[in-house]
Parts: sequence; C-alpha cells; structure tokens
Amino acid sequence: MIEATVTVPGSKSITNRALVCAALAEGTSTITGALVADDTSAMSACLSALGARISWTGSDVTVEGLAGAVAADGVELDARLSGTTSRFVLPLLALGSGRKRLDGAAPLRRRPMGPALEALRALGAVVDEDGDPGCLPVVVSGPVAGGAVEIRADLSSQFVSGLLLAGPAMPKGLQVSLLGDLVATPFVDMTASVMQAFGGHIADLVVEAGRYRGREFAVEPDASAASYFFAAAAVTGGRITVTGLGRDSLQGDIGFLHVLEEMGASVEIGEREATVTGRPLHGIDVDLGDMPDMAQTFAAVAACAAGESRVRGVRVIRGHETDRIAAVVTELRRCGVGAEEHDDGFTVRPGPLRATAVQTYDDHRMAMSFAVLSLLEPGITVDDPSVVAKTFPGFWDVLGRLRR
Repeated sequence: MIEATVTVPGSKSITNRALVCAALAEGTSTITGALVADDTSAMSACLSALGARISWTGSDVTVEGLAGAVAADGVELDARLSGTTSRFVLPLLALGSGRKRLDGAAPLRRRPMGPALEALRALGAVVDEDGDPGCLPVVVSGPVAGGAVEIRADLSSQFVSGLLLAGPAMPKGLQVSLLGDLVATPFVDMTASVMQAFGGHIADLVVEAGRYRGREFAVEPDASAASYFFAAAAVTGGRITVTGLGRDSLQGDIGFLHVLEEMGASVEIGEREATVTGRPLHGIDVDLGDMPDMAQTFAAVAACAAGESRVRGVRVIRGHETDRIAAVVTELRRCGVGAEEHDDGFTVRPGPLRATAVQTYDDHRMAMSFAVLSLLEPGITVDDPSVVAKTFPGFWDVLGRLRR
C-alpha cells in the first residue's frame, strides 16, 4: 500500500498573477515559493521584455516593478505554450504607446483569444491579427485609458482575469461587465485576492486606478498538481498527504478533495496539509464547471470506481491545450475503459485496465492524469512524458517515489 507525504511545487495560477502584479508595481517585490516551470518562465520572459527586472533564485523571485509604465515600441513577446501568459500579458500591451507583438508556439496559436482582442478594441486599442481570426499572433497599439468594457466570459475566465490585472494601471480604472455565464469563477476570485495583496483596489469587477505596491508574497502549493497524488491515494487504497495546502487555499481546485470524498475516499483537510486515504470508490454525477482542470484527474479516478460516472459543465476544456473532452474519451478507451463524449463533458464506464501507450496531445494534464492509472496497470505508459515540464518538471520523480 502506498503511504507517503508529498511536496508539490508552487501554484502556477498564483505565481503568474503575482508576477504580473509585481511587474506593474511601484517598488520591488519578493515572491517566494513560486513555480519554476515552462509556463512561469514564459511569463517572466514576457514581463522582462516589457521592462520589468526579474531575477530568480530557485523558487524565489525578485521583481523590480514598472510603476505601471510598460516598454514603448517594437517589443516582441513569445508566450510559448502558456495560455495564462498570453491572456494576462495581452492587456498589458495596450497600457503604453507603440506597437507590441505577442505570439506563441503552434498549439497556443490554436487557442481562442477573440474575447480579449475585442475588449481591447472596445477600450480604444488598435489590434491587428497576424494569423487566424481571434488567435495569436497579434500586434497591439495603445495606450488605453480604461473605463467600462464588456467581455465574453463563457470561453475562459483568463480573459476576465487578464483585464482585471491590468486595470489599476489604466488612468480611468476599469469596470468589467460579463457577457454570458462566467466559467471557473474561483480563478477570478483568486485574481482579485492577489491584486488586493499587492495593493490593488477591486470589488465586483470594478478596479480603481492606482498603483500596485511592491511587497513580499508567498505562493502556496499548486492544488492542480496535488490532485494527481490525491487521486493516486484514492485509486490504490493508499494514504497520501500533501503539505502546505490547507482549507484556506485561494485555489478552487482544492474542491477536488470533496469530489473524492463524495466518491468514497476519506479526506482530511487541515490548515497546512491535506490527506486522502483510499476506500472503495463509486461513480458519481458531478459538475466540474468551477474546476475544469480537474476533469482529467477525475476521469482517471472514475475509471477505477464501481459504476458509471458523468462529468458536466466543462465545455470550456475543448479550447485548452487540446480538446480535452475528446482526448480523455479516446485515451480512456485505449486503456480499456468505456467512455462517451458529450458536448459539456463525458461519461466513464469502468472496465479492466489494459497496457497501452497513452497519447498526450501536447497536454501536460493528459500525461499526469493518466499516469495515475499506471500505478494500477504498470503497462500503461505515457507517449510524451516531457510535456509535464509546462507546469510540473519534477512530476515523474515524485510519482516514482510512490512506487518504491
């Protein structure tokens, strides 16, 4: 039986929000416990290109802020594969004068950017699309003064968060109105919390003009990364504790613990750690709209439960690194598990696991989620294990220690 205490890296979502606030701030910030991975490296490089001075020592980051004044003309930015970087940096390009170009790797070029582009145009920015409509690469010219703006909210909460993060640096502040139902609401709540930590004033999607202030800021462990180890305990009947992650987490994905509990696992959540102990699991019908990144982890757990499971409310993940609904269904079937695709989710019908090479579709979460099944069927392998470097470079080392 697996019994372990696990440490996971800092939250990607919190790290990238803190980096943006620190880069726009007046003064110097020190961010501790930050995630060191491809996504945060991409954010750091983009913010440096805009003029912020950023230095890393392990997982600690020192940022000399811009006091809201981004670099002028001719800047070329590369968001690589990072959706958060592209969607958080994009509004920053409109804060100053001059033309700035934002691009990314081929998979990122396929991800939608249209709502953010339209919102920037509505605020007065000039936006030229150099590729497919509504996608990267784009060239943005500012400055924008801010004010009231509407944005479509049903494709990704990142569009909303990106605007809010830039809001304090706009002379008129920002008042955001949502078109459609907001997906993954806890991520916008997280954005507001990080903004407030750096001195931003925000309430009900209204941001006051002003300055972020440099400060010391500690990043909590990544709840999404922790989910794979919570899932590992649940499916193996083991007991795994993740340190540093507790009941007051800013991250909505901490709610995955309650999903596991509903499936039959034993869950303990303290102030600074959380523990899952595996018990016989049963399938459930669950809406993961507030934590869509947990859909793939849930799929792995559901594959090992007794009875059918249904996931709802995650249509948004069709536009992530890959079409995650289609990918999950395809790879579950490859592993011997019955699965059916729906417009807003999928159904899982457990069956005997079989050895296979799981395809990742350039998606880090496909690799880490299906790796959980390899704890039960060692013949299940991951075709491109290097994709985990996007958010969790040490994942295979940590998982490997569970096998010993």
